[in-house]
Amino acid sequence: MTSPLPSWRSLLFVPMTSERFIAKAHTRGADAIILDLEDSVLPTHKATARAALAATVPRVAQAGADVVVRINRPLDLAVADIAAAVMPGIAALMLPKVMGPEHVRLLAELVSDRETALGMTIGHTRFLALIESPAALPHLYAIAAEPRIAGMSVGGEDMATELGAVPSADSMYVFAMQGLAAARAAGILPMGSMGQLANINDLDSYRAGLRRGRALGFTTASCIHPAHVPIINEEYGASDSELDRARRLIAAFDAAAADGAGAVAFEGSMIDLPVVVRARRLLERAAAWARPSGAGVPQG
Repeated sequence: MTSPLPSWRSLLFVPMTSERFIAKAHTRGADAIILDLEDSVLPTHKATARAALAATVPRVAQAGADVVVRINRPLDLAVADIAAAVMPGIAALMLPKVMGPEHVRLLAELVSDRETALGMTIGHTRFLALIESPAALPHLYAIAAEPRIAGMSVGGEDMATELGAVPSADSMYVFAMQGLAAARAAGILPMGSMGQLANINDLDSYRAGLRRGRALGFTTASCIHPAHVPIINEEYGASDSELDRARRLIAAFDAAAADGAGAVAFEGSMIDLPVVVRARRLLERAAAWARPSGAGVPQG
């Protein structure tokens, strides 16, 4: 049994060892906060970061954001991270450098044991898979189909390093699209964008990458800078005019269907069922964004 799939647009990384970022995390407007135990925490500070999780979760969630924890890849660290991070207030664990479905199942077994020990519903804790190695690419569909997986992202600095490439939209395009297809086939969140991310202050370039990502089918993105959150929410969300058009489109199609037509002219275009399905999904996701938390709306 797993919990409903979230409708996140934006996920903001917050280092578990930075009080300054933790204190303001709830004001940033992200659908979810990722409390990071991995790259942003030095090895000598990881135990302290784990110990602070329980007190940190309600602080970053106080405005309604869901909470995710990025754990470490080495198994000895992952075991300790899971013991500290599985709790009712944490919606998901982000798994770095996932290698295949067996890797996911091993961690899922540990999480199930912890959920049982705490009296939690088995499956409450979802997984976000980060595919960061070429060796994992043949297993994308199997990884995405694992029951706890709620979202998947392919690419990034680690992938580029192993490929001997410079991380960019061009170098990651093929692999990101493979991941998107696998995510869509499994009905999970396709995470990512197609931007040039080296300069975090180039907000125009960042927006352009998200806009391209949305056109390709991505729905969700994580970021390390608070300034990126509203841009993600805008580009992976929907404006009032887009929502109004979706409602009018559905109404026009429903009226035509009532008369026995399977397609109808709408504002200069012909619309049929696939177009209507996209419009309905947009409205469903928007309904979730309007609530305090972005979780709980199944994705089609």
